[in-house]
Amino acid sequence: MKPRIALFMNNPVAEIACCNGMMEALEDHYRFSIFSRKTITDIDFSKIDLVAFPGGRGDADLFDRLLKGNANIIRNYMENGGKYLGICMGAYWADKYYFNILKDIEVQQYITRPNAEVRRSYSTTLDVTWKQKPTNMYFFDGCTFIGDKFRTIARYANGDPMAIIQKNVGLIGCHPESRETWYRKRKYLRGKWHGGEHHKLLLEFVNELLGL
Repeated sequence: MKPRIALFMNNPVAEIACCNGMMEALEDHYRFSIFSRKTITDIDFSKIDLVAFPGGRGDADLFDRLLKGNANIIRNYMENGGKYLGICMGAYWADKYYFNILKDIEVQQYITRPNAEVRRSYSTTLDVTWKQKPTNMYFFDGCTFIGDKFRTIARYANGDPMAIIQKNVGLIGCHPESRETWYRKRKYLRGKWHGGEHHKLLLEFVNELLGL
């Protein structure tokens, strides 16, 4: 039986486009249960192999309105051996100001980092190195991770970690779940579509996080 992922969707903060990309990348190997802030208590997390929080629109501080009151559900799930996947905003939410499920890691906005090649928030692609292999990945104001108690899976061009795993938490600053439609919407991104290769990277990342 396929492992089960509980995926948070609360458009536009936890954006449908990001959720659809994650499902497209993983659905051949994983089953999905969708939940929102209103239905989080309906999920039996004892039967969930991974909880996933996607990217989205708006300030990460919207966490307080959406999930602060139920954050203990996710923390309890993690304390009982659950796994967490966060992409972009979902990665920010792993930090101490939100779910607080990391140890000795600070999640920072990449565009504020020394030698970051982009300094403003907009849809673009960035050069990254994923397990020693260079690629160009969709980016929209994603994060990096400050600390050393994790495995680095991918790095930005300035050397900062872009994708990491710390025990049962996997975080990604860019958008490997990006779909072809994301690139077609903007003239300056046309021709940069990854042809589904980044979906394979996301699948490998999730498999590694789950020890598969």
